[in-house]
This record gives sequence, structure tokens and C-alpha cells, in this order.
Amino acid sequence: MKRSERRNKKRKGLRNFFIVTAVILLAGIAYGVTQYYSGKSLADEGMLKEDASFDEFEGADPQFGEINVLLLGSDSRGDEDARADTLMIAHYNQATHQMKLVSIMRDTYVDIPGHGYHKMNAAFSIGGPELVRQTIKENFDIDIHSYAIVDFTGFSKIVDVVAPNGIEVDIPYAMSHGIGMTLQPGNQLLNGEQLLGYVRFRHDKHNDYGRVERQQEALSKLKDEAVSVHSLLNLPKLLGVVEPYVNTNVDNRTILTIGKGLLLGKTDKIETLRIPVEHSFEEKRVAAGEVLSIDFEQNKQALQQFLSTEDEVEDAELEEEILPEKN
Repeated sequence: MKRSERRNKKRKGLRNFFIVTAVILLAGIAYGVTQYYSGKSLADEGMLKEDASFDEFEGADPQFGEINVLLLGSDSRGDEDARADTLMIAHYNQATHQMKLVSIMRDTYVDIPGHGYHKMNAAFSIGGPELVRQTIKENFDIDIHSYAIVDFTGFSKIVDVVAPNGIEVDIPYAMSHGIGMTLQPGNQLLNGEQLLGYVRFRHDKHNDYGRVERQQEALSKLKDEAVSVHSLLNLPKLLGVVEPYVNTNVDNRTILTIGKGLLLGKTDKIETLRIPVEHSFEEKRVAAGEVLSIDFEQNKQALQQFLSTEDEVEDAELEEEILPEKN
């Protein structure tokens, strides 16, 4: 074969390669856009995200790769009288890729800066996520860097996209009061609406403590489903579903950082903690109603110890040093 013929054949091969690559890229973009708007179409009319008139959130920049995101669950985001029905701190460490989840019970009696003592969930209705951040800092000396407010209507839709076959849970007894359905005891596969009822059921034998445990269980199982191949293919659709129901100041870089850690598969099961911890509080009746009067020092130490990742980082660095020797 002549040199000119080989050159022409090589050029033709490169041209075909670029054409095929361009077609695949365009097809991928078209798929992503279609899936995104397919997800967005699932949002109920009148439930689309509205600009909330919250005070500016003054969270500090993350230090040492440790990110604390305030998670607030609400039925009526934007309503001035709305209280956060669910309040959690999601902790992520970039070095270890470990995720942790802290639930602060809504009846915890805390000092809300500038407003005196109230139930923890009152901080949101008084001053939005910024006042919740200040309250956590004042009472537990923990820095919150960002926030995300999730409307519960969106939660059920997110579940159906992430886990179309449902989330398996072991229901201890029949649940029906106040959730608009009846969930039978035993191992059940729950769709989004049913899982929302499961985590919100209030008439628990363990009162609000059982509800907090179910919320942590549901989020942990959703995280496992979210890193599956199915969820990766449905990521554009998931983003379309989430966007109308989430109000957040988490920047795209942080989202990508956490997402990358999850997708790499380096995260273990999410560790969880409940505040107040066991044997650190008593139930009291005050002007605000039934509250949890807590031992602040005991809970502050428990929370800070739980979120501390110094030992975990050292273990991760040691593992990186040892692995090459094994190979």
C-alpha cells in the first residue's frame, strides 16, 4: 500500500472516530436534557421552588476538608410560620469519604440567640436557616457551612426515581394514624409516598425517638441506592425532580466533591447520632410545651467527638501507605 493511501486511510479513520464521538456526545446531551425535564415534569403544580426571604446565611468556609450541611425538612417552605419538622447535620470528610448524620430532636430546649429558650425547631420559623446555624453554634459549638431545605412532597418523588422498586424496611407494627395510609407490619418494599408515611409517623411506641431512627434509616438506604448503576443513568432525571423541591446554598463544587466520593464507592455505611444522647436529658413542661431539657456539656462533647475524624484520617493515610507494599 502506497504511503498516500495509508495516509488517506488514517485520516478517514480519524474522521470516522470524531464523527462517532460527536454523535455519542450529542446523544448523551439529548438524553440528559430529556431526562432532566422528564424529572421536572413530575413536580406538582404550585409546588415549584419559590425565592425565600431568608436572612443571609453566614456559614464559615469548610476547614480540613470537613463539610457540615444543615438539612431541614419542611412541609411549607417559604411560609413565615413554618417550623422545621426535621433537622439534621450531614457531615462529609473529603479525606476519608466518610459520611455521618446527626439528628437533633425538634423538642430539644435550646438558647436561640436573641430570643431566649425555645424548642429547637422554633429557630427556623423565627430566623430561617441562618438562625438555626447560630443556635447550633451557640449551644453545641459546631460550625455549619451550608444548608438545604427539602419540601417533603419532593422526598417521595426523589425516592421513586432513586429506588423505582422501592426501599425495603422492617415495619415493627401497623402504622396508620396521621399518615393517610396503613402500613402493615413485617418486611415491606415501600414506594416514595409510603416511605414518607413511614418516616413521618408520629404515634410511635417510642414517641419521637422512633421517628428519628426511621428517618436516619431511610436516608442511609437511599444513599446506598443513589450510588447504584441505575441511579447514575437516571441522574439527570433525579436532578430535575430535586430542583423544584430543594432550596440550598450548597455550591456546585461541593456537590461534585461529595458526589465523587460517593461514586468512588469508598464510603461505608452512614454513621448516625441522635441529639440529645441517651441519659443526657429529661422531659419537662414549660411555657413552650413539652420539651427535652438536656445536659449541654454532655451533648456538646458527644457531638464533637462523633464528628471528629482525626483518627479516621490517620487510618486512611496509613492504608494508602500500606496498599502499594501489598501490590
